[in-house]
Amino acid sequence: MPPPPNPTRSESALLALPAAALRSCLREGYGLKELQRDLLAGMVVGVVALPLAMALAIAVGVPPEYGLYTAIVGGFFAAALGGSRTQVTGPTAAFIVVLAPIFQKFGMAGLLMSGILGGVILLVMGIARMGKFIQFIPYPVTTGFTSGIATVIAALQLKDVLGLKLAVDPTHFFQRLGACWHARGTASPWELGIAALTLAILVGFPRITKKIPAPLLALPVAAAVAWFLNARFPGCRIATIADRFTWQIGDLSGHGVPQAVPLPSLKWFTEAAFGARGVMLDWSSYETWRALLPGALAVAALGAIESLLSAVVADGMAQTKHDPDAELFAQGVANVICPFFGGIPATGAIARTATNVRFGGGSPVAAMTHSVSVLAAVLLLAPLVSYLPMASLAALLLLVAWNMAELKHVVHLVRSAPRSDVVVFLVCWSLTVAFDMVVSVAVGFVLAAVLFMRRMADLTQAGFIQGAEPAKTGVLPHGVVVYSINGPLFFGAAGRAMAALSEIADTAKAVVFRLKNVPAIDATGLVALESALARLRKRGILAVLAAVPRATAATLLRGGIRREPGRVAWAPTVEDGIRIAGEFASGAVPVPAESRENIAHGVPRTAGEQPPASLADPQG
Repeated sequence: MPPPPNPTRSESALLALPAAALRSCLREGYGLKELQRDLLAGMVVGVVALPLAMALAIAVGVPPEYGLYTAIVGGFFAAALGGSRTQVTGPTAAFIVVLAPIFQKFGMAGLLMSGILGGVILLVMGIARMGKFIQFIPYPVTTGFTSGIATVIAALQLKDVLGLKLAVDPTHFFQRLGACWHARGTASPWELGIAALTLAILVGFPRITKKIPAPLLALPVAAAVAWFLNARFPGCRIATIADRFTWQIGDLSGHGVPQAVPLPSLKWFTEAAFGARGVMLDWSSYETWRALLPGALAVAALGAIESLLSAVVADGMAQTKHDPDAELFAQGVANVICPFFGGIPATGAIARTATNVRFGGGSPVAAMTHSVSVLAAVLLLAPLVSYLPMASLAALLLLVAWNMAELKHVVHLVRSAPRSDVVVFLVCWSLTVAFDMVVSVAVGFVLAAVLFMRRMADLTQAGFIQGAEPAKTGVLPHGVVVYSINGPLFFGAAGRAMAALSEIADTAKAVVFRLKNVPAIDATGLVALESALARLRKRGILAVLAAVPRATAATLLRGGIRREPGRVAWAPTVEDGIRIAGEFASGAVPVPAESRENIAHGVPRTAGEQPPASLADPQG
């Protein structure tokens, strides 16, 4: 039987993506000690993730169990297939501002389909090896939209923290503030008291000990106090999960969170799953898919950014190295599978990942255990979970928003960063609050790119080198000038770099272009140089391209700038260029068609020839 054919290079690269981190841990040796450590860390993270998953789902507008299903299904698959050893995946606060408008407009089916489409995009990004491109997103952009998201999340929690009865329930920042202001008369001191108690424990308990997650104490205490107040004071009515949400599975129904294993089903995409919101989607209509695409792109973009940023944070804490492409691939798979179980879009969660590292998690087994722990809690504790006060969950998200805003870093950026970076940050923050994250990132990225190009253009300097500078050029022959360009010759700098050539004196007969420090040239720079050479050609002035780096020379040749006797010459060094120009200016050597210097140094004459190594010689 013949051996199976060896996989191609592209097939091998694709096969290396799934479970990259898990396979790496197993290859290095994984024993009982590591398993015990991961199981403990996973159970601790599960305790932290349980209330967060419910609170985040509620903030999006869906019942709390859908957040739990996200942590169970999405968290498990992302960990098993991912490229980070310690990343924990689940619903995150950053997704609230993206998912809440999608749910309001398209209902549950539209929300889940947006997650699937976003997952497909993440899959393609991972397979296309686009993980490394995330590093090109500037820090002011990420800080701006992250702080903006935190601001919006905080505004969304005012309703439950204050116990307000809103006439409408908008998700837009300014509309939300307006609705809360109009409903200020319905505020409940009981709800505010429970939120304050929860926040006090969440903030104060870690100062005593960090061995026990603060939510494990804060939420049960708040639930017990809320139950006592509701039972003993007739005028007190503190809303809980059971008061706000109901569920139905087959013939069974109840309040709060269902005590059941999430099962795959297509019911989420049928009319029955979202008809209560009055939203009907026609899956056979092109308009439906076009309407869902912007949300899917937002899910993919935010999922990629959040996951890879979280993985970078985890690497710094655990001294590990993640595979960004494998992580994108895993996030894509998780988001494609999760909606079939009723889960909303998921991404890497920085807070839960940090908790995982802090409690000893060292492999994907810990994050997988976190998912199993959440499932166990649903099956064993669902009736008790239903007693959690809505004000307590809102207080938990307020703390998440505070940590997400990272005000210390924001203040440092505003005080110490260049003014242009501060402008980018403020623009991204404002657009995230006023519009959405997609607009913020798009505008912020373009603005940051434009400002970067302006800075790079400022670094590109050009001018004449005088004969009185022998250390650079030696004494120049009569009629010869040296024009030095330092920096990349791209569209931001090309026009200014070439402008000074108009100042060439009438006595000049040859110009030596010192291109030693021009590492790259783009189409605009090429056109600007061609225009300059054309002007010199009309005046009968010889142009000598000297010390051209190999990459730049290749671009010039492809653009058609080749040796022309009496008009354009090439030289491997500035000294050689000055000698060629001097001979031309003196009339001693008319630079014949087969110039001795050009032939000696192998200067190419056609666009198909490669520039010689001597043109890239750093000497001269």
